[in-house]
Amino acid sequence: MKLSDEQQAFAEAIRDFCRRECGSREQRNALTNDGAEAHSSELYAKVAKLDWLGTSIPVEYGGTGGSLVDQCVFYEEMYRGMAPVAGAGSSSTVAGVYKRFGTEAQKQRVLNAIVNGQVMSISISEPEAGSDVGNVKCRAEPDGEDYVLNGQKTWCSYAQFASHILILVRTSREERRHNGLTLIEVAVDAPGLEIRPIDTMGGREVNDLFLSDVRIPAVDVVGQVGAGFKQIMAGLDGERLVAAAQGLGMAGRAFSDLLSYVSERRQFGKPIGSFQALRHRIADLATEIECCRLITYEVAERVDQQRGAIELTRLTSMAKLKVTEVAKQVALEGMQMMGGYGYATEYDMERHVRNTLAPPIYAGTNEIQREIISASFGLRD
Repeated sequence: MKLSDEQQAFAEAIRDFCRRECGSREQRNALTNDGAEAHSSELYAKVAKLDWLGTSIPVEYGGTGGSLVDQCVFYEEMYRGMAPVAGAGSSSTVAGVYKRFGTEAQKQRVLNAIVNGQVMSISISEPEAGSDVGNVKCRAEPDGEDYVLNGQKTWCSYAQFASHILILVRTSREERRHNGLTLIEVAVDAPGLEIRPIDTMGGREVNDLFLSDVRIPAVDVVGQVGAGFKQIMAGLDGERLVAAAQGLGMAGRAFSDLLSYVSERRQFGKPIGSFQALRHRIADLATEIECCRLITYEVAERVDQQRGAIELTRLTSMAKLKVTEVAKQVALEGMQMMGGYGYATEYDMERHVRNTLAPPIYAGTNEIQREIISASFGLRD
């Protein structure tokens, strides 16, 4: 598909913003504690003032009522510009849940807050429940007009920047393991909730959550009690495409940095990009990125138009799988082609490598995407 004139202007506005606000290594280091954080509250507030955080949120809740294609433009360009606004992704996922299943009061409160720059997080995984969501054990017991939560969650992205976390808990034990799960909103300052950062090679992005008798009013249940798994599944097409758009931005930036390097770096009296061994690899990477662009935006347009539910699930899984794998490939090949300089923190390529290693794991591992794709053709264990 071809972006409209308005969407192209939106993309260029984001590129200009990123060049101005975080275009240099010095600017990004100042915003992210020398690269330790993937999110800057300072920069995020500026993005909120531009009304860009409400791209896919309806107008009646403060957003601009845009499409999923518009949302992909936002994430591609923000990640191409290396803007430290990672909290936007988790907030977008939470917004999708409230749009579909929240009460009117919940929508007014939460969606408006997201548009105005509050970060929201969502917590699904547990130490023994990652891809196997049906094994969630964190409990929520009814007590009068409240629920009392106990247990541990893990790999919760950007909870340290969030005001609230949407937590998947078990409210009942059913014969079908995926039944009896419920989404409950928990404020980060709720008594009994401890947020403990997990250090990773990409910096401080994810967290363990420990819940000890956390008392939450029943009105903070989002959607239907016991239907949390279905509610999460309902938003996966959009979440996968956001991951694809982010990967597309990462791949584009890594490729651009690599192209600049091989065009300037000279060996044996000429730019190293003129050597066939490198220029053919560059051609292959450029082709892969273009394939990623086509599948991301074509599938986003189809999701906007809701053309075929089963086919859409297959295609969004394909997009997430393809783009995140290519982003990792571009960064790793870029590091190899840059030689020793690819490992040096003087250049951004080593950061690109670290940034592209996690996307094949989150938003549903790529192994799970392959299972979804193969199952859509009737191939099951």
